[in-house]
Amino acid sequence: MIETDVCILGAGPGGVATALELDRQGIACTLLDQAHFPRDKVCGDALSGKVVDMLRRIDPALLEKFDQDEQTQVDSWGVRFIAPNLHPIVVPFAPDFDRHRDPAPGYIARREIFDNILVEEVRKRPGIDLREGVRIEQVQRENGAWVLEDKQQTLRVKARLLIAANGAQSRFAREVGGITLQPKHYAVAVRGYYRGVTGMDANNFIELHFLNEILPGYLWIFPLPNGEANVGVGMLKSALTRKQVNLKQAMHDLVTTHPNLRGRFEKAELLGPPKGFGLPLGSKRRSLSGEGYMLVGDAGALIDPFTGEGIGNAMLSGMYAAQQAARCLEQRAFSADFMAAYDASVYRAVEQELRLSRKLQQLAHFPSLFNLFAFFARRNQKLGETMSAMFLDLDLRSALLKPSFYFKLLFNQR
Repeated sequence: MIETDVCILGAGPGGVATALELDRQGIACTLLDQAHFPRDKVCGDALSGKVVDMLRRIDPALLEKFDQDEQTQVDSWGVRFIAPNLHPIVVPFAPDFDRHRDPAPGYIARREIFDNILVEEVRKRPGIDLREGVRIEQVQRENGAWVLEDKQQTLRVKARLLIAANGAQSRFAREVGGITLQPKHYAVAVRGYYRGVTGMDANNFIELHFLNEILPGYLWIFPLPNGEANVGVGMLKSALTRKQVNLKQAMHDLVTTHPNLRGRFEKAELLGPPKGFGLPLGSKRRSLSGEGYMLVGDAGALIDPFTGEGIGNAMLSGMYAAQQAARCLEQRAFSADFMAAYDASVYRAVEQELRLSRKLQQLAHFPSLFNLFAFFARRNQKLGETMSAMFLDLDLRSALLKPSFYFKLLFNQR
């Protein structure tokens, strides 16, 4: 039996961020994961500015080392949206993106590599008891504590606080946290690695192709080191079921036959079979805590509804979970009412952003509106600058939720 104040399920970015923040505050914890690191994680592999900020908080030297390792990651300086009419919207992550600076505003790195970098940081901290290859089979509440037991019945953990950061398929999040996978708030995607895709942007802009064949979903192309690319297709579960789309077949058909893509993939090599994964989207507000527990990242359905990016919110929510854990231990308070402060902290930080992304996601249901938006964005410098700034300025995003803001921008009203 291991007795600990805090047990964290899942050593992905959310769980590691939680553990490292607890360690920074001098709180020991037990961190469990069913895998042995390094391990692959099916994902788009894009690391947002929010991830950059979290790496800086963990250790500026870690961010600097990661930034300079060109074999591990590529710097990304913007995004290209391809509208259904095939017109591009080019959005730099910063207005002066051509004046490269360190660190970059975003990166792309294989999750197998990135997650292992974070786990290696955990291994340096004696206050974090990392246990790999542990598949928890049973979790129950006993006398005000959580008791966890692994499948082989060789490990039992007793904790006053349980933090579930074990991903989209978290059994604890479903059975205890009540996180249901609703088709309108759940996406399904497939990802494949290619080598030799041509036409990649010199500044590693990521690409999101909103093509008529897969609306309201999109196809992505994210550049990686060594001439590789992460390529995938994602759709809302509700649309996938309604349209009866086979995503693996759809991705193959698009890269081999679509006029905008086939030339770029003509000599590209698919590195292994594509893999599928699910994304519980943050397009509705959910309860993230209860008596003695908190849900972090994908387990709490905090994935961006528009871009599908979840690493940043996983690490951010992990930081807030650690801070709430410190308050709980200090005040010896673990009730659901007391834990609700965690929900408030997380949603105060991300709710406006998630609401905006939900609206942009809904825009993809109407190709004509998406095309109109692309038309104005290409011709309106102020709108283009605003879209760039929204990636870095969360306060600006609140203005973007107001219809009058778009009216003034699109029609040059003052």
